[in-house]
Amino acid sequence: MAAVTFDAVRKVYDNGRVAVAGASFEIASGELVVLVGPSGCGKSTLLRMIAGLEAISAGELSIAGRRVNDVAPRDRDIAMVFQSYALYPHMTVAENLSFGLRLAGAPRAEIDRRVADAARVLGLDALLARRPAELSGGQRQRVALGRALVRQPKVFLLDEPLSNLDAKLRAATRVEIARLHRQVGATMVYVTHDQVEAMTLGHRIVVMSDGVIQQIDTPLNLYARPANVFVAEFLGSPGMNLLRGQVDPDGTALVLDDGSRFVLGDAVPATAGERLVVGVRPEDLRLQALDGDASIEAVLDLAEPVGNETFLNLRFAGQALIARVPPGEVAAAGSALRLSYAPSRLHFFDAAGGGRRG
Repeated sequence: MAAVTFDAVRKVYDNGRVAVAGASFEIASGELVVLVGPSGCGKSTLLRMIAGLEAISAGELSIAGRRVNDVAPRDRDIAMVFQSYALYPHMTVAENLSFGLRLAGAPRAEIDRRVADAARVLGLDALLARRPAELSGGQRQRVALGRALVRQPKVFLLDEPLSNLDAKLRAATRVEIARLHRQVGATMVYVTHDQVEAMTLGHRIVVMSDGVIQQIDTPLNLYARPANVFVAEFLGSPGMNLLRGQVDPDGTALVLDDGSRFVLGDAVPATAGERLVVGVRPEDLRLQALDGDASIEAVLDLAEPVGNETFLNLRFAGQALIARVPPGEVAAAGSALRLSYAPSRLHFFDAAGGGRRG
């Protein structure tokens, strides 16, 4: 295990595009950190700089306290798992698992022990004699993970390893990766654009956009206190509802562009007349009112029952809202619904810069 430290690390390509703009943070030894963000945000570039596959334009990158800016990938003691399995089709599972160790000249007994250990951890014992063509997608991904595991590296790097799997296999393999991390206690850096993977796997999450780190925190803290509008919208399924308007003269409501009022309560971190973005999570919009609730009337565009819950796609003051409600019959599309919410559960953001207030 080893810590990975970024100190003002930048990546600027020859055409002037800034892929990573001054990343500074530490991944603790034994921690599983997820890098998440939309396509092109810089997360894979950051991972590839750890691996040594991308040159660092500025700053310093350290692994286990050793500066590795100019260290060749093979000398960094890392193992990488890609979204493509990259298994040798003519080799058995056992041969694929042992290939790197055989190439390095490891003793036969050591190779057999490590392969057996990896197969046991990943449930591959019965598959060791098979070739990749005889395996399912999930089994192939487990072999790819095992090939990294047998090397016993200081750091595991996983670049969107589940993106080629269907939804059911993604969920199952996600559990296996979490279990694997608990068993081996290795330092893992995991890249994904899927915020559900990020929320369920990471000890901490690094949220990126346009090469800039937006926030680093635990999944629960990111969800409860997003640092800005981008994080609020990106994390959560569905993301946070955001309403834009002007604080009324009393400082207790948001006046939207069509004149509708959205009650904010008493503790509003803004002055009267100021533009403000107000966020409310879909689960905080309810069909049943509680004591102290405020309410709005919204028009239902579409109800999406998904079994254990229903998503209501609504329109309020010309702005789209989504409510997450318990399963059950709902009104027809086009109906007006009264939705309640607790003002204490609202989130406030700056209208200009998008940063959190309060």
